[in-house]
Amino acid sequence: MTNFNLEEIEKTFTTYKKGNLESGVVVLKRDDGVIFNIGGKKDAFILKEDFANYDDVKIGDRFKVVIQGTNDEGMILASKSEADVILIGIQNAQKLKLGSRFTFVPTSFEGGLKSKMGDYDIFVPSSEISSHYVDVKKMIGKQYEAVVTELDRDNKKIVASIKLLADQIAAANEELFWKSIFINKIVTGKVKKILPYGAFVDVGGVDCFVHISDLSFSRISSPSEVIKEGEELSFKVIEVDRENKKVKLGLKQILPDPIIQQIEDLQIGETYEGEVIKLLAFGAIIKLDNGVSGLLHISNATERHDANIYEFVKLGQRVKVKVLSKDVENKKVSFGL
Repeated sequence: MTNFNLEEIEKTFTTYKKGNLESGVVVLKRDDGVIFNIGGKKDAFILKEDFANYDDVKIGDRFKVVIQGTNDEGMILASKSEADVILIGIQNAQKLKLGSRFTFVPTSFEGGLKSKMGDYDIFVPSSEISSHYVDVKKMIGKQYEAVVTELDRDNKKIVASIKLLADQIAAANEELFWKSIFINKIVTGKVKKILPYGAFVDVGGVDCFVHISDLSFSRISSPSEVIKEGEELSFKVIEVDRENKKVKLGLKQILPDPIIQQIEDLQIGETYEGEVIKLLAFGAIIKLDNGVSGLLHISNATERHDANIYEFVKLGQRVKVKVLSKDVENKKVSFGL
C-alpha cells in the first residue's frame, strides 16, 4: 500500500500569489536561467539576468524569491533580486525606532504618501509632507528622507514625517550657523529674493541680507544688475547681530576694487585732468577722469593763509591737478594746482 505524505500533498496545491515571498532551491541550471523549486511539485523560473553573478549559481542553492506571476506556458516566474531588496527592507525596518531617520521612495498617494520597507507599510500623512505647498504627484518615484513618528510592529506599519525631519535639520543647521558665523568670514549663499534696496541670501538655511550699496563698487539702480534669484555666490560677512539674529553680507568686499588699481597707476608729480565735484571750507574734492577722487587742500592751491578755495576753483569746473601723494591702502589721494 502506498503511503501518502499529507504535507507534501498540501504543498502541491498551494496557491502562489504575485508578490509573495517564498523559499526554495535551485534544481536545474540552464543557459537562460534556473528552475527553482518552491515546494512540492511547484517550480518557478528565474531569468539569468536576475542574478548579480550567474556563474556563481549552483544546483542546490537555497534562497528566497518574489513571485512575479506566470508566463504563457503557465510556469511561475520569480525574482531573487526583488526578494533581496525586500529582505534588506525587513532588516532595516526591524532596526527602526521612534525618531529614527530613513529614506524611502513613495509609490502612491492616498491621503498621504505610501511606500513599503520590506513587508512594512510606510505612510506619510498629507499634513506631514511639507510646511508649504508641494505637488505630491511629482513626489512619486523620488527618494525622500523622513523620521518615524509611529511604529506598529504587530501590524507592520510605519507612520513618518518629512516635515518634522526638515524642521529638525533646519534647527540644527541654524544652531551651527550662529556658532560659526563671524565678521569677515567668507560664506556661500543662494540669492533668495531680490528687493529694490538689496537682497535676501540663504546661507545654510538662515536668511541674511546684502544691501544694494554692498553689491558693486559702481552705482547701480537695481540689485538685479549684479545678482539673480537662485544664483549661488560667495559673500563676506560684514555685520553680525546675534541678539536680533541678523547678518549683513557684502559682495563687493570680496571683489577687486577697481579704484585701488587706478590709484596705483597714478604717478606722483604727474598732472591729470578732472572735475570739481565738491567744495569744502578747507579745499575741494576733485574727481579725475579715471574715476579716482582726491582732495585739493587750500594750502596746496596757494601760499596765502587768508585765501578761500572759491577764488581758485568752482563747482563743476574742469581743472588740471598734480598728484602730490597717494595712500593706496586707504584710497586717499592729495592734489595740488
